[in-house]
Amino acid sequence: MFHTTAGGRRLAHDRIEGEGPVIVFIHGFRSDRKGTKVAALSDRCRAEGRAMLAFDLSGHGESDGSVEEFGISDWVEDATDIIDALAPGRHVLVGSSLGGWLSLLLARDRPDRVAGLVTIAAAPDFTRRMEGEFSEADRADLAGKGFVTRPSDYEGGDYVFSRRLFDQGADNLVLAEPLTLPMPVRMLQGTADVDVPMSEALRLLDHATGPDIRLTLVRDADHRFSAPPQLQLMLSAIAEVATGPGA
Repeated sequence: MFHTTAGGRRLAHDRIEGEGPVIVFIHGFRSDRKGTKVAALSDRCRAEGRAMLAFDLSGHGESDGSVEEFGISDWVEDATDIIDALAPGRHVLVGSSLGGWLSLLLARDRPDRVAGLVTIAAAPDFTRRMEGEFSEADRADLAGKGFVTRPSDYEGGDYVFSRRLFDQGADNLVLAEPLTLPMPVRMLQGTADVDVPMSEALRLLDHATGPDIRLTLVRDADHRFSAPPQLQLMLSAIAEVATGPGA
């Protein structure tokens, strides 16, 4: 199924009807809604009769465009538009990597709508961290070519990071602004994650303020966070915030 946003972007999505609050999954950079984590969550939601929404951000999966055409502001607009259209009312946000950054922005800016938040290897402000590690060649590429590349450990060749991504990243920083999260928050992070170092998860925990924020570190878990025990931990965290007193 497809949803067309107010900006004219067509987003592929899957929706499961059921009881609320709706579980909304936001995937990572160059990932999509067809991953292992979404499959496990979909199975659980169907079994329990719980409502769920998963969608592909612009440039990802079956949605329109290519990744290089979009940035953080565009993806926040995508998420806001499709959530308002297909998951009105209160919902639980589940964000993986880039999706964790987007989920934190949504929870910060619309706390009354968010019943709970679960992040998996959240990557807020990763563009700023990348820029801090740029070589002179990287800076020249970004200025001249409009992008930089990085080798990928996954299928599909090198990752391309556009100037639009960095420009919009600077407009949507999480760690440079106060971050108040009044809803239950569960952060999951692997100690063997080379894409988002454990120190970033600790920094986020220290930066955020709220009455019920917990970080769980999983020894030897990598950025995928998709081994069966890790998926079970994700499902347990989602169930905890989705059925708590604030939900």
